[in-house]
Amino acid sequence: MPQTVALLAAASEEHGPGNTLRVVLLVSLVGAALLGWFLLRGYRNDDNND
Repeated sequence: MPQTVALLAAASEEHGPGNTLRVVLLVSLVGAALLGWFLLRGYRNDDNND
């Protein structure tokens, strides 16, 4: 297990936060869009949603 942690730490130092930052931003944007859609669909005022 310590070897795995050392390898991951070395790999992250070599490549920087680029890929991780892209994944975090993409997931947060998709999550924000889904959250907005979910919240706003509750405020729709159709005649069918009694």
